[in-house]
Amino acid sequence: MSKPKSNNMKTVSVALTLCLVCSVLVSAAAVGLKPSQVENARLDRNKNILVAAGMFDPAKDTNDDVAERFKDFDVEIVDLKAGDYLDDDALSAVGIDDRNAYDASQATKNQALSEDLGANDPASIGRVPKYAKVYVKNDDAGDPEMIVLPIQGYGLWGTIYGFLTLESDMNTIKGISFYEHKETPGLGARIEEPKWRATWSGIHSYDENGEVATGVTKAGNPKDNWIDGISGATLTSRGVSNMIQFWLGEQGYKPYLDAQRKESGKTLESTDAVARQSLHQNSPYQKLGQTDAALTHSVTKLAVIVPAANVTTATNGKEA
Repeated sequence: MSKPKSNNMKTVSVALTLCLVCSVLVSAAAVGLKPSQVENARLDRNKNILVAAGMFDPAKDTNDDVAERFKDFDVEIVDLKAGDYLDDDALSAVGIDDRNAYDASQATKNQALSEDLGANDPASIGRVPKYAKVYVKNDDAGDPEMIVLPIQGYGLWGTIYGFLTLESDMNTIKGISFYEHKETPGLGARIEEPKWRATWSGIHSYDENGEVATGVTKAGNPKDNWIDGISGATLTSRGVSNMIQFWLGEQGYKPYLDAQRKESGKTLESTDAVARQSLHQNSPYQKLGQTDAALTHSVTKLAVIVPAANVTTATNGKEA
């Protein structure tokens, strides 16, 4: 009778040993792969920033191009309510140790670094960070050439994450990219398609009164200065529209964009205009290939930025 018991103990002992060995191996693999996973996530984020800025063509550019071109951007942390940049001392005071490592999405889980939106939450994100990370590319004179703004909002099945790039006037949209979502392949997931993203280029963010003047319409219902929605993806299109309007609004980047426009001596002036795509034919990054006729947006009484003075904007840091 004792022999079966001995065999059972051996079986249990072997199983426990195998479990322990496997646990050690899995843990070691996770620890060993962590640096490369972090690096891949950073590379993917930087790549999508460059896509939104019109500086990367996935069809022909490489990871080395990402590293080289991203050097042109400064990373800044913005107080969304005040519209100001935080210097290193201000960052330390609010509990942000490293501007490069700061993650605004993770900050929404920290009550000290975010605010509950309550019922006033059109993008359905729950909480908004008090401080946002933005990416600024300056020209040779030190003035902003373009600004890349992280955006997020709820689509059909989950949160959509992306980047919105504005031209130096803090009004004209240069490009947009989406890098993480759970939308339906072939329908809502078409927000990633270059052809649809290209329709955003040249759109004005604000009207002559400084109000948000764009969004996404229902497919087949064109509207001046708005983007035509994706057929069969009404809820995704609505989610993107709500997201854009939220982040361009008072709860998002508007105080910051207003402050930057004021600092650079530029003003919004009412005018009748036609906002056309910024094709930048001389740009080595142009890749979309649409015709002028396909890339025209009719605009009525939208804001045009009028330069009044040249003011150098100081920046505080770069991100690798």
